[in-house]
Amino acid sequence: MKSDEPLHLNEKQIRQHLRMEELIPAMEKALIDFSSAKVTQPVRSVITVDPPGGFFGMMPALTSEGLGIKIVTFYATNAERGIPTHMATIFLVDPETGRPLAVMDGRLITEMRTAAVSSAATKLLAPRDAKVLAILGSGVQARSHAEALRIARNFEEIHTWSPTPEHAERFAREIGAKAMSAEEAVRDADVVVTATNSKAAILKGSWLKPGCHVNAIGACRPDWRELDDGAMQNVLFVDSREAAMKESGDVILSGAKIYGELGEALAGKVPPRASEKTIFKSLGMAVEDIAAALLVYRSATAAL
Repeated sequence: MKSDEPLHLNEKQIRQHLRMEELIPAMEKALIDFSSAKVTQPVRSVITVDPPGGFFGMMPALTSEGLGIKIVTFYATNAERGIPTHMATIFLVDPETGRPLAVMDGRLITEMRTAAVSSAATKLLAPRDAKVLAILGSGVQARSHAEALRIARNFEEIHTWSPTPEHAERFAREIGAKAMSAEEAVRDADVVVTATNSKAAILKGSWLKPGCHVNAIGACRPDWRELDDGAMQNVLFVDSREAAMKESGDVILSGAKIYGELGEALAGKVPPRASEKTIFKSLGMAVEDIAAALLVYRSATAAL
């Protein structure tokens, strides 16, 4: 595209250009590059907006292919207003010249890239014959994970739980699952997703079956939890050690030892230990947003 004007893309346009089947391998490469020190990415900077209790995060990254920043907001109280709890904007620039390339809505990109990373983790760490998936949560991340994880494994059953039972029932109907208690959902699950706004542990390690894999998505603040200490004592992978030790209450408050970054395991630098109980604590990284935004940008400009 020769124009000096940056491309502006809304969520509807992004949905036309972003495919989970392409996003998952792009996330695998982004994670490997990050853990191979090929990415410049400071830990997310967060401003607390209180009242009403929101968070404003700034996430820049320079990769081998792109440069940009995501501005993300998280307001849990938005759920009561019927608007998204997470909203974001991604600003992409040309790393060669600094010229603005695109400004795009980042809400859907955040939703999809998070699930794509979990799918990559599940493909590597979950039992090969995994048949039962448990999803704790019923929001946008729960829905996106239901789609993405079906690419990684051929699940025969999906169990759901939500702090709000009617939400769990509705979500279960939407994806062809069964709603039940959190313990019942997890007990015989081969793969578990925790995607809630909980500030206290909702998953107990004693519920996890041998060889189970957990994708822990929520609890993105240093004093929030989704997993109890028992769950966190299993083989623990993170997306970024530095970020986990600053932002993850699950890691910080449990004193859990980090076994490796997911990118290290994807690159074959550490064994995946897939026969054991594994936890992937996902916080989300700017390198993932830039890689996803580049997929969108290239597809959109090719269509012009």
